[in-house]
Amino acid sequence: MVRKLSAIAPQWWDYTTLNDDLIEDVAKLTLKDLEELSRPGFEVVMYDTLEEFYLAEALEYVESWRDSTEDNPTGICGPIGPTEQLPLVARLINELNLDVRSAHFWGMDEWYLDGKEVDPTHPLSFERADRELCFDRIQKNLVMPDTNLHFPKADTQPYKDSWSGVQCKVMQGGQGDVKHWAFNDPLAREGAHQDAPPSPEEYLKLDTRIVDLHPLTIAQNARTSGGGNISLVPTQAITVGPVETWKAERVSIWHAGTHDNPFGQRLTAFMISKKIIDSSVPMSLLGLHPNVRFNYFRKGVGSCNVEMH
Repeated sequence: MVRKLSAIAPQWWDYTTLNDDLIEDVAKLTLKDLEELSRPGFEVVMYDTLEEFYLAEALEYVESWRDSTEDNPTGICGPIGPTEQLPLVARLINELNLDVRSAHFWGMDEWYLDGKEVDPTHPLSFERADRELCFDRIQKNLVMPDTNLHFPKADTQPYKDSWSGVQCKVMQGGQGDVKHWAFNDPLAREGAHQDAPPSPEEYLKLDTRIVDLHPLTIAQNARTSGGGNISLVPTQAITVGPVETWKAERVSIWHAGTHDNPFGQRLTAFMISKKIIDSSVPMSLLGLHPNVRFNYFRKGVGSCNVEMH
């Protein structure tokens, strides 16, 4: 059967091309249903306060770095979105006097504009945000050198190479409106993918690369970071891929209720729990990863009930 066209962008694949029965079932999930989606290899964790939520997110950095040594370095791959955990990370490192000089950090993604990665002076630069909110705040005698900070560039090979010889303990992220982690967006509906999205096997072969962004991703980043100014947001980015993601011991996704909506927070958890794998919902591919944790702010899960505003 031919898949239906996207209700958002007909030239693209996305979750609106899924079977209507699946969509309807997901929209009915209660908070209790969501909590019960845990299975071996997939854990659903709830937090009652935002303070606890972001502290737990920050502690994943401490967890990933505390056992690092020069001989056996460890690291974390982290997002911009959310960012609230980043100042907490610096505070924890300083207060605990934790020496993380041997540890590593990978930025998940960066904007791509005019044939290169955006400069850290760009107002939307992810590297700039990581440095200003976290690494520049860590005491100089504790923080890792710049050589241990890995940010995606237009020349992706050094970033790809940086994953060798260092154990990524956690790949941390949020979830976008289009159900991506990093900028692993659904692909355009063209060429070999005109009638069906890429198979899971094909999508999982993707590594760090330059990508075209789904229109929903562009609109979301304008809303969350650019004051709604869509013209400010680049239409391409450089993103960590599934290949690197599968090198992480755990993938940890954080849902505060601000970056995705009540339906989206349910959809990907349901698909991962039930191993319904479809690359039109890239996050569903994590159903094939051996260790995934979804973290929710309980009051941010919301309801899929129709409300007129």
